[in-house]
Amino acid sequence: MLDSKRREFIALLGGGGLLLAAKVKRARGQQPAVPVVGFLNFASGEGYRPMTAAFRRGLQESGYVEGRNVAIEYRWAEGRIDRLPALAAELVDRRVSVIAATTTPGALAAKAATTTIPIVFETGGDPVHLGLVASLNRPGGNITGVTAWNQEVAPKRLELLHELVPSARVAAFLVNPANPASTEPVLRASKLAAHTFGLDLHVLNASTESDFDAVFANVIQLRASGLVIGSDAFFTSRSEQLAALALRYAVPTIYWGRGFFAAGGLMSYGGSLADSYRLTGVYAARILKGEKPGELPVEQGTRVELFLNLKTARTLGLTVPTALLVRADEVIE
Repeated sequence: MLDSKRREFIALLGGGGLLLAAKVKRARGQQPAVPVVGFLNFASGEGYRPMTAAFRRGLQESGYVEGRNVAIEYRWAEGRIDRLPALAAELVDRRVSVIAATTTPGALAAKAATTTIPIVFETGGDPVHLGLVASLNRPGGNITGVTAWNQEVAPKRLELLHELVPSARVAAFLVNPANPASTEPVLRASKLAAHTFGLDLHVLNASTESDFDAVFANVIQLRASGLVIGSDAFFTSRSEQLAALALRYAVPTIYWGRGFFAAGGLMSYGGSLADSYRLTGVYAARILKGEKPGELPVEQGTRVELFLNLKTARTLGLTVPTALLVRADEVIE
């Protein structure tokens, strides 16, 4: 039991006192006063601020407010997949109430780390193909989650780029070789799509920021008419940098997510990350309230967004077809 002075101190601190009490009790091996959610991500916190805000909104919809009646412990791998096992192990050692394992590498690391602590994943791929769950309707075990199907729509990005630059005969495709679970299925499907459109597709690799300039220089050397950026959390966390480089090198480029488009990227197409992270928060809250993850069907994001930046198109000397404009969810004039 807490002595009277400690109770007074915590009362003065309010919500912060709750979190302090939780940390004190965890250090002593006791059950924390408030539930603790472990948040694991392959990328960086700086690049994922809108997504973590959406995750907290999902928790809040179910009555859980960070700093008041729930604590969140964040673990960011900063784009280094080799760091994920240790970060996942830290959350397991801390005996968090649930792990929100966002991004495909984060989800795989969490699944490998524990079979007892509940896990809610967020992935852009097929959870069954990735081995995360046995089925979408009955995940089983200690895991469930949300998929935005961004890997599934990757060939559509190539189609949209071809629609915008119909004269293209050569295109480039950027992947992160350090993340094969996300890269390989996207690449297979995109190569088939390239063949359909009569495109010679060149695969370029980047796993660190220092690789980016060389990637765009290669695009110019190949005389590629455009670049498709493969779905990857590392690229998502560097959306602004990639958009700036695409403009600097005058390369028509398509990625996914509003961040790339808002930073000056020509075009974005894919599932809504904000929606996926909000749903991840909702599922984490349901588990905190006692529901079993293995009995919660995997949520499938249905919202796919197309963003077009006409200002960037004009800078690149491109004319956007009307048929493409009318399909866009948002356009920057």
